[in-house]
Amino acid sequence: MNARSEQLKALERLLNIMDELREQCPWDKKQTMQTLRHLTIEETYELGDAILDNDLEEVKKELGDLLLHIVFYAKIGSETQDFDIADVANGICEKLINRHPHIYGDVKVQDEEEVKQNWENIKLKEGKKSVLEGVPNSLPALVKANRIQEKVAGVGFDWEHPEQVFEKLKEELGELQEEVKHQNADKMESEFGDVLFSMVNYARFLKINPENALERTNKKFIGRFQYLEKKAKEMGKSLKEMTLAEMDIYWEEAKRL
Repeated sequence: MNARSEQLKALERLLNIMDELREQCPWDKKQTMQTLRHLTIEETYELGDAILDNDLEEVKKELGDLLLHIVFYAKIGSETQDFDIADVANGICEKLINRHPHIYGDVKVQDEEEVKQNWENIKLKEGKKSVLEGVPNSLPALVKANRIQEKVAGVGFDWEHPEQVFEKLKEELGELQEEVKHQNADKMESEFGDVLFSMVNYARFLKINPENALERTNKKFIGRFQYLEKKAKEMGKSLKEMTLAEMDIYWEEAKRL
């Protein structure tokens, strides 16, 4: 690993390159925070993929891409004299110090749960009107549900035991089945949402990240289905020409592999 002096030198090199690109590159000159936004979201998802794949070389590259975006936003902010990279870094430093009184103050904590509760209470003291203010509106629904539940749990609004959450999940499933009998599309959708929300809550109690869990299943399904497609091609058939029994043979084979 590089020494701290080398790390700082690398960051300074990136800042200098950003200055040069902003002055000389036609594409970089034209960018605004608005034009960069969707690219930043894309880079974040690419980092997430690399982390799920446990591809550390790719994680390193994607972190570099995200770091570039942070430096780019800070450069734009400096041009309008609103903020620069020092303001960004100092801002997060102050926030971390303020929200870790058990490290930088005299507060005592027993475990990570107390740390989370202190974090949310400090945010309210900073002027937040709701603990849910920190949940972005544009988050995907599954991620948002998880963050909402984490936030309210941080101030004590939570179940006590996983068994209680599982019972709630079964209750919501029963309500969904009841609406399925009546075939009311709006009510079925509402109850289905309640089931998903309860599933996310149960995952949290099991210390499972629901987004990661679902994406793992997505990747697993894609791998198995593509194996099935490969076998069909080797047989000179399209999937539509195969029976479900034939497909099932190769699906089970893919699972074993």
